[in-house]
Amino acid sequence: MTLQIKICGLSRPEEIDAAAQAGATHIGLVHFAKSPRHLELAAARKLRLTVPLGVKTVVLVVNPDGKTLANIKEVLAPDVIQFHGSEPPEALETIKAMFEVEVWKALPVRGSSSLDDSAVYDGVADRLLFDAPPPEGSDIPGGNGEAFGWSVLKDYPHRTPWALAGGLNPENVGQAIRETGADFVDVSSGVESAPGVKDVDKIAAFCKAAREA
Repeated sequence: MTLQIKICGLSRPEEIDAAAQAGATHIGLVHFAKSPRHLELAAARKLRLTVPLGVKTVVLVVNPDGKTLANIKEVLAPDVIQFHGSEPPEALETIKAMFEVEVWKALPVRGSSSLDDSAVYDGVADRLLFDAPPPEGSDIPGGNGEAFGWSVLKDYPHRTPWALAGGLNPENVGQAIRETGADFVDVSSGVESAPGVKDVDKIAAFCKAAREA
């Protein structure tokens, strides 16, 4: 399998460069004000312009309105918009047609039933991103450094391309890939030295460990 790697929540040019040099296939920019990784669109545009050819740009949003999406499309022209809120399939279908962009849907996994429930996005989302549920009381849906029971993904008959996220880091990503068969992994807090601050050495170590799994 050809492994794909997304480093999410980048905020500095040197982080973009480190991700690309380490072999990441996707970089993620967060546009969600409650996140410590949030970027205003002007700052995100500056970073977007530093992404090398061959690396795809993903913009993460949470329950955005139409104006926000239109601004993202115009200012950033991302390859992918990743929805990390409570967006229903119908909304994604409309957005995908309207903005002609690849759409991903992040879903919290609480057990095998969560995977069964994800079927409502089949034929709508271009990729599902299976993540850990946020800690109780948190209003930040992702990037919390929490993992879930990977065993539910083993041998599951996936109908839509998917990615594994939630609590991944350089130390456990190899095991996660071997246990789940994931061919796409997504990391954010697991390669940080502080919330919202990426560590370039950890980015390199993560990509190396993932590719050696």
